[in-house]
Amino acid sequence: MSERFSCLDPDGRDEGLEAARLALRDGGLVVMPTDTVYGIAADAFDPAAVARLLAAKGRGRHMPPPVLVASNSTLDALASSVEPYVHTLTDALWPGPLTVICRQQESLTWDLGETRGTVAIRMPDDETARELLRRTGPLAVSSANLTGHPAATTIDEAEQQLGESVAVYLDGGPAGSGVPSTIVDCTGEHPRIVRMGAITADRFTELGVEVG
Repeated sequence: MSERFSCLDPDGRDEGLEAARLALRDGGLVVMPTDTVYGIAADAFDPAAVARLLAAKGRGRHMPPPVLVASNSTLDALASSVEPYVHTLTDALWPGPLTVICRQQESLTWDLGETRGTVAIRMPDDETARELLRRTGPLAVSSANLTGHPAATTIDEAEQQLGESVAVYLDGGPAGSGVPSTIVDCTGEHPRIVRMGAITADRFTELGVEVG
């Protein structure tokens, strides 16, 4: 039986965050608000939980989920050979709707799917999401929807699609923008936009970073 908590008041938020932390610790899935759309989360270091996340969405291993973090400093713990322009982007645009694909640290013991040695990382601009991340550490998070369906921008939309596959639903009200993050491949000498989202190429140019 799924549990649902309102994070719109302090008492419900704290209760919900603790229930979510315990569910994630035990390998369960959690739906959480972000600054873009609602996300479905699993412990990034629990391969069985990540597999459950992909199964809940009807998604295969060829589409590994991004990893959300609570602070900029976690980037260097998860990624290796980070180009200087990556820090230029994250220093200016995190927290926010920017996902950077980097080469992952070889020492990491996780299985996010067929990543080809990379990891997609983002820090969301949502306090409830970041507080959960501070309690749990990095989480594998994908949009809270069935593959091929619109991403959920409310907790009701997420629950209608994902149902009992999720242990805890955290209701933070309508999701921030409803526009997905911009994804940038940062594994090369020059960055390349993989998916255009809330951040435009002009914003990168303003930061002195030319993207393809």
